[in-house]
Amino acid sequence: MDQTTRHSLKEDRLHGDNMFPLAAYWIEHPEAGIPVLDCHWHAEAEFFCVLEGEVLFQVDTEYFPVRAGEAVFIDGGDIHAGHALGETACSFCAVVFDTHLLASASFDAVQERFISPLQDKKRTFPRHITQNTEWERSLLHHLKSIMSICESEPSGLEIAVKGHLYLMLHEIATKDRYCNRTETSIADSTKIDRLKTAIEYMQHNFHRPIRIAEIAEQIPMSEGQFCRFFKTMTRQTPIEYLNAYRIRQATELLLKAELKISAVALDVGFDHISYFVKVFRKTMKCTPSQFRKKQLEASERRP
Repeated sequence: MDQTTRHSLKEDRLHGDNMFPLAAYWIEHPEAGIPVLDCHWHAEAEFFCVLEGEVLFQVDTEYFPVRAGEAVFIDGGDIHAGHALGETACSFCAVVFDTHLLASASFDAVQERFISPLQDKKRTFPRHITQNTEWERSLLHHLKSIMSICESEPSGLEIAVKGHLYLMLHEIATKDRYCNRTETSIADSTKIDRLKTAIEYMQHNFHRPIRIAEIAEQIPMSEGQFCRFFKTMTRQTPIEYLNAYRIRQATELLLKAELKISAVALDVGFDHISYFVKVFRKTMKCTPSQFRKKQLEASERRP
C-alpha cells in the first residue's frame, strides 16, 4: 500500500490497482491552522482517520472538528478538506477505496440491501465517527485493523481488508445507523458545483499564469464576489489554493534529479524562481533543493 508524509490525494490517481482498488495513505503535518488536506474530491469513497492532533474537517458545505482517535467517512464525489487545529502536530491515515470492491458477482441479497444503497448514497456510513458509543468504537476498531493490515502487507491482505469493510456495513445495519445523503439542498448543490468548476479550472491550467478574473468567469461571478465565495467555501484565497496545488505538483517533479529547479518552477506555473522558492519554503518549511536532497537521500536508504 502507498504511504507518504506530505501528499494530498490526487483526483486522477488510481488508488490500489484494478484487481484491488483500495489504498492507505499516511500523512503528517507539523503546523497548526493551515491546510493539511487541500480542498479536492475523487470518485472513490474514503475513511479519514485522525491519529494525532485535531483537524477542522470540511465535507461539501459542512465543517466540524475531528479529534485524534476519530474518523470521517466521505462518499465518492464529495468535496473535502482539512485544517490542523490547536498547537500539536497532526497526523492521519486516509483509506481510499472504490465501492465496487464490495460488489457481488451476481445481484444477490448483499448487493441489493447493502452495496447498491451504499453506492447510491441512500444507506451510507455516518459522516463523523467518534468514540462516544459502542457501535462507533466498533467501526473505529475495524478501521484500525484495516490500517494495520495495509501497513504490514501480510499475505491475504485483500480478503482481510474486504472482510473488515463488510463487518462495518453489518455494524451500522444492526444498529440502524445508516445515513441517506441523496437529498442535498439546491443552494448547497449550486455552491458545490461552482466550487468544483473553479477548482477543476485551476487544476487544468495551473502550469500557466492564471488571473483571478479568468477563474471567476467560469462560474460566472465578479472577481470580488468569487474571492469571497472561495474563501468562505475553502478557508483559503484562490491564490493560496492555486499556489498550494502548484507546490504539490512541484514536489513530484523535484524527485526527478535531472530536472533543474528553474525548469520545475516554470512547469508548475511560476514565472520567477525567487517567488517559487519563497512559496515553496512557506509551504514545505524548506527550499526546493533541500526537499530534493532529503527525498533522494531517503530513497537511497530504502531497501
